[in-house]
Formats: sequence, structure tokens, C-alpha cells
Amino acid sequence: MAYDLSNYLVIGVSSRALFDLTVENEIYENNGLEAYCQYQLDHEDDILKPGTGFALINSMLHLNVIDKNTRRIEVVIISRNSADTSLRISNSIDFYNLDITRAAFTSGEPVAKYLNAFDVDLFLSATEEDVQSAVESNVAAGLIYDGPTSNPQNPLEQIRIAFDGDAVLFSEESEMIYQEQGLEAFIEHEKINAEKPLPEGPFAKLLKTISFLQFELNSGNQQQLPPIRTALVTARNSPAHERVIRTLRTWNVRIDETFFLGGVAKDKILAAFSPHIFFDDQHQHCDAAARLVPTARVPYKTGDTKTAKPTPTQS
Repeated sequence: MAYDLSNYLVIGVSSRALFDLTVENEIYENNGLEAYCQYQLDHEDDILKPGTGFALINSMLHLNVIDKNTRRIEVVIISRNSADTSLRISNSIDFYNLDITRAAFTSGEPVAKYLNAFDVDLFLSATEEDVQSAVESNVAAGLIYDGPTSNPQNPLEQIRIAFDGDAVLFSEESEMIYQEQGLEAFIEHEKINAEKPLPEGPFAKLLKTISFLQFELNSGNQQQLPPIRTALVTARNSPAHERVIRTLRTWNVRIDETFFLGGVAKDKILAAFSPHIFFDDQHQHCDAAARLVPTARVPYKTGDTKTAKPTPTQS
């Protein structure tokens, strides 16, 4: 019987999100594909350093060790590398003892069309085109920013994931009112609709899956540190926070920590929470946060003219 990935939380990750390929990417951009391929072949036995997404992937795979009878996480490398240049990536995966056995190497072709084929629930990449295409394919995806990396030798006692609210967990509906009509209109709209659940955003399904995992992993394990901890870090404040709380109740989702900042900068709160990754839709928040914690931006769908806001390119 074929291995059914739909039964797992599947994370697709590009090689440049998992490992630090800064030098290699510069060679590709400055000298072209042939020079890049030759460099990878010449350094095939050199182990790559961890990238921004390494800590999250390493810690998520650790969930499979907690209960050896139940496998919950699968990670798939989805990369524009060729099979010929992929051995350095495979050697690095083996070196760090990452339980990753599946990969797609497309030799430069776009990767988004393979995400649904692998039943990917979350895709992380440092290539904006691939992340944007993933979003268009209704896959939760984040554009990894250059930022802090972890020491693989340090034990990972708890996975911490932080989310922005509007346009990430929830739809962009309310945020568009704020952008187009201002703060007073936004507050009035949220008061009127306080008991109406917010529509789901691109990461709603992922949050629900993580919440279910939390319930499963915490059952009968009260004496130990919970394996996963989540946080909502949003610019909303009172009274606009009420609709968020009621929405999460409707979804039957638990968020461990919530921060309604009312315009206060997010970076210091995030540094205190210390997540393995933070997801936000706005470049200004991601740029500030990425200096302190691993960060990924959630793009808007280009087909929705209401949400197509210009943001700086992050490759």
C-alpha cells in the first residue's frame, strides 16, 4: 500500500530555508547556474550550516520521538536544485540526523505544482516566486527572512510558534477596512461584528492542526513541559480583541499566549516569547522581527486586488 502523506502534518521546506546557502546563492546570482552547480559539486562533502528554518524543522521532527508508536510529522525537501547538486544537502541532513527521507529536486523549475501532490500543509522557502505561487495554490506558505539560526547541539525542549492575526490566521477583511477607512471605522466594524467569527485566513487550517497535536501530545503528559506552545501577536487592542477571542472559541482552538498590542512594536514581545518562527503578513513587522527571531512573511494572493499591497522583494 502506498504511503499516505495526508495522515500527517507535512512541512515542505526549500534547501535555502533549511540551510545557510548565502554564499551559494550569491554565486548563482552573480555568476550563473553553471558556476553554482560546480561550486556545489566541489564542496559536496562540506556540511552546510543551519539556516533560519532549521530550528523549526528540527524541533517538529522531534515530535515523532515523543511517542514512538505514532508518527505525526513528515518533512519534504522541495528544491530547485538538481539531483546532481543535491548530495551536499543530503549529506548535511544526515550529519544533523534529520529524519527527512523525501525530496523533490526540479532542476530550476517552479516547485509550487508539487506541493499539493505531497499534501503539504506548510511550505517554507527563501524564494519569493515559489512562496507566492504556493499561496495562489491555497497552501500555507511563508517567505523566510535571513535571521537568527540555532545551535543544533542545544536541546529543543518546546516548540514555539507565533502568528499575526489578520491576513494570517484570519482573513484580510477587517485589515482592509482599517487601511481603506481608518481606525475608527475598523473599531466600529469589529464592535458590530463582535459575535460573528472572523473568516479563516491562510494559516487557519495549520493552527487548527497544531492545536489538535497539542491536545494529543499533552494528554496524559501533565508532568512535563508541553511540547508545543503558540502565541498570537497582533496589533489589535480592546475592543477589537473580542471578535478574535470569540473566533478562536468557535474554531475550538487553543492559543497559549495572546498579545493585543494596539500599535506597540512586536519585536520586543517576540524576543521575550522566543519562537522558533513568527508568521506575519507585513514586511515592516517581519523586517524588525527577523533581527531577533526566525521570521517568515505570508504574502497576499495576487488575484485579490484588495490585498495586493507592494512589499519589498526578499529572496
